Amino acid sequence: MKLHCHPLSTTSRCVMFFVEDAGIKIELVTVDLFTGEHTKEPFANMNPSKMVPVLDDDGFILTESSAILKYLAEKSGSPAYPAGDIKARGKINEMMDWINVNFYRDFGYGLIYPQIFPNHKRPTDESQKVTLDWGKERSQGWLGILDAKILGKRKFLAGDTLSIADYFGLGILTSGELVGCEFKAFPNVMRWLDAMKQRPGYAKVFGPFNQFTASLKDKQFAHV
Repeated sequence: MKLHCHPLSTTSRCVMFFVEDAGIKIELVTVDLFTGEHTKEPFANMNPSKMVPVLDDDGFILTESSAILKYLAEKSGSPAYPAGDIKARGKINEMMDWINVNFYRDFGYGLIYPQIFPNHKRPTDESQKVTLDWGKERSQGWLGILDAKILGKRKFLAGDTLSIADYFGLGILTSGELVGCEFKAFPNVMRWLDAMKQRPGYAKVFGPFNQFTASLKDKQFAHV
């Protein structure tokens, strides 16, 4: 199996983290996002959306990090996506969909990416400000739900057992560190983040991302 990915990609990191933690044997193929390799052949033919990650399992091509996580967990028999427990899987799926459809939309594309990536920046200062104000307000609302209603006293996102939802969520929430998000107003979120960062594979997988984040520390950003 090959995973076409990039260590600074939000959605690549969550898969790479799970692969490392679970000890799954897979070849990591770096797609250079900074030179636009993801927009060119042969990668663009592999994934017409021109995004990473992409899994190639002996010619079976799978895109979208959520789908890839489920596939790898299923194939490896990981307890992080428990076979035969339809209710546990249902809650994991629910959590991953909540993060992807609700939280990530406003947090990633409304607050973080317009400040970091030129192709996401709005065309005028006014539209940029409106976007960031909206993204910040919406993100704070979602984080409040995550902190009080979803995590609460739970250890992990889908209950008291580690699941692929936690790997998926960590990749997305840590993207906020690019713009200085510290989540101090959300103690249960901070507790969960700290616990995930103690996982065996975190330091190796997130090393390049943390270095890149450190290079931005002197810049001023809107954040939660």
